[in-house]
Amino acid sequence: MQSLGKALLVAGAVLMVIGVLLMWGNRIPLIGKLPGDIIFQRKNFTFYFPLTSLIILNLLILIVVWIIRKFTAN
Repeated sequence: MQSLGKALLVAGAVLMVIGVLLMWGNRIPLIGKLPGDIIFQRKNFTFYFPLTSLIILNLLILIVVWIIRKFTAN
C-alpha cells in the first residue's frame, strides 16, 4: 500500500509540472525555436517537428526519473 502512495505522489508531481509547462510554455522563448527544430512552410501548410526540443526534453525527463529512482531505491 505504501508503494501505491509513492506512485500517486510522483504522478501528481508530474501532472503539476506538465500543467505549469502548459500554462507558461509560451513564455519560455527557447521551446520550439532551437537550432535543429524542423519547420516546413508552404502556402497553406506548415509542418513543424521540434527535434532538438524533444531531445532536450527527453534528457530532462531521464535525469528526473534517474534522481527519483536513486532516492526511492531500497
